[in-house]
Amino acid sequence: MQEMAAKGGPSARPVYALSIHADYQCHQSGVCCTSDWDVPVEVALYRSLEQALATGAVRPAGEPHNGDPILLIGDDLPDEAAAMVARTSTGDCVFYHRGSGLCVVHRDAGHQQLPATCQHFPRLAVRDGRGTSITLTHYCPTAAAMLFREDVALEIVDAPAAFPPAEYEGLVITPEDWPPLLHPRMLMDLAGYSAWERHMVACCARDGISPESILATLDRDARQLRRYSRATGSIADAVAALPQINVPADPHRTLDASLVMYADLLKAVPADMMPEPDEGGLDLAYANGVAGQWREWRLPLTRFLAAKAFASWTAYQGRGVLTIVRGLEAALALVRVEAARQVRNAGRELDSDLLREGFRQADFLLNHLAAGDELAEGWSKVED
Repeated sequence: MQEMAAKGGPSARPVYALSIHADYQCHQSGVCCTSDWDVPVEVALYRSLEQALATGAVRPAGEPHNGDPILLIGDDLPDEAAAMVARTSTGDCVFYHRGSGLCVVHRDAGHQQLPATCQHFPRLAVRDGRGTSITLTHYCPTAAAMLFREDVALEIVDAPAAFPPAEYEGLVITPEDWPPLLHPRMLMDLAGYSAWERHMVACCARDGISPESILATLDRDARQLRRYSRATGSIADAVAALPQINVPADPHRTLDASLVMYADLLKAVPADMMPEPDEGGLDLAYANGVAGQWREWRLPLTRFLAAKAFASWTAYQGRGVLTIVRGLEAALALVRVEAARQVRNAGRELDSDLLREGFRQADFLLNHLAAGDELAEGWSKVED
């Protein structure tokens, strides 16, 4: 498997997304352009962007830090990169225009002249033998807001309007790679994995189900599915035979278990990207400002879990279906921690704005700080 842009024949590959993400459009919040991120410029793009800068067809909106060139060239560039885009002293991309919220490259040269990183954010894609499945990182404020929408039923849709067939960056599963594991001693087939993926999303969409009940139900279902034998039919048949009754589970009354999972998540963050310790008072903030309001936010919380269950890299990087469920549990634990942090900092009870920021910060750690393969390795211990 490869972590790269998909290659070749995109028009022949179907694309899938969650219904809540299917009409995504950038609302120009500028978060991705002001997060002090490295943005590589691919070799194929470098010459045309350099020419546009030389002729004045594209002009930077900000001054590079320390008088750096607009396109930085060096010996330690990522694979397939010819340069890196310079940043200002405040961490903005030099092409980001704060007054309008626009990228000047996108505005003046078009979408195709953007580096691949910029073209694909906030998309997180998995390409395998079924096609390309796309979820979103909710670090993007627009994506985070889509978790709260009530105008569409939660389901997996094909041919989403926002994501036409294209060469999306993400996890590329080649025919030589293994399909997801059912458990460490048995592989799934793609039809069986598709059935399990759809089962997870359908569980998240059940009327009135709580996020904790989703986790308890999927844990039960994963353990039952692990007992599958080929003598009883296909894995897809085994998924279809899973109980339709939810396992009841109450919201967490304390933050203790979530803080333990948060500490485990931090083990997958490289040392140079590790956030400063900031856990003081979170247990009290959760007890006073989150726990009592948690049930009110069932809908966005369950949709957040669906977004983690769908297009999951963990399915390919981990060692079974229990690993996937463990990853969902860790993601929800992280939202509890980040919601408590927002409540503590704001000095008020959990509301939609604070929860949306909690989603954003949770996905910042999960998708942009932590190494996904290391997360999956840690979560895979549940298979033992």
